[in-house]
Amino acid sequence: MKQRILVAVVGVPLLLLVLCWAPHWGTAALLAVLSLIGAHELLAAVSGPEKTKQLWVLAGFMAVCTVFATYSGREEYQGTVLAAVPWLLCAAVALLFLLAVRWYGRENAVAFQDICTVLLGGIAIPLALSCLLRLRLLEFGGGLVLMPLVAAFMSDTMALFAGMAFGKHKLASKASPKKTVEGALGGLVGGVLGMVIFRIVFFFVTVHPLSIGWCMVIGLVGAFMGQLGDLSFSIIKRQCGIKDYGRLLPGHGGVLDRFDSVIFAAPVVWMIACSTGM
Repeated sequence: MKQRILVAVVGVPLLLLVLCWAPHWGTAALLAVLSLIGAHELLAAVSGPEKTKQLWVLAGFMAVCTVFATYSGREEYQGTVLAAVPWLLCAAVALLFLLAVRWYGRENAVAFQDICTVLLGGIAIPLALSCLLRLRLLEFGGGLVLMPLVAAFMSDTMALFAGMAFGKHKLASKASPKKTVEGALGGLVGGVLGMVIFRIVFFFVTVHPLSIGWCMVIGLVGAFMGQLGDLSFSIIKRQCGIKDYGRLLPGHGGVLDRFDSVIFAAPVVWMIACSTGM
């Protein structure tokens, strides 16, 4: 528990510093590193150590390219070296399938499961995390980028306390035995409450009013998607027979253990923010 608290005390301010106040490229670099580590964790969990040695460089390259493809898509980077990043990503995907064909029938063949794992860790997860960068690039993005984190982490916290206090009915006993329906409902309330508090703080800092209705919607939907992400990544761990994806964050596990809820919440929060003009 002490390790868990210490990591939170040190890690949360650093995370906020990079997401909210660092230049945009700093946010992109942080998300690229998290995606790179996440790709390794997923490959190690699903495909095993040998396949991880074979494919991690390719999966990691794809993860970094996916994040920077979002960053390089801005108008000011058209015609520069960064504009080539999407092409590099396409080349990496083609190389993955070329290896699958070339090594077919061998002992080290790239199985369909390995291909899916590389594409999930190298493209899908980084693409979801890149929605944090998309929020950061909006007006008042230094504050808006926190919305998925507030919705997801407040949901996690309230779900824990609500489950401990009132939990009686199992939510998904096979996927996560400790989670309860009461805890999940408390998590939804926590997401909404967190976004209401966020709106108040955001206004005091920026003097820019956010719609209370849409903030509550983001809190509710973000909390729901965050819980879905938590359960979804728990299923992978159960099927692979592991407790945590990694040990990068003592007391918290790996990147995928800590950011599983954000991976699911960030895309929907970004879509709501863009469609409503927040």
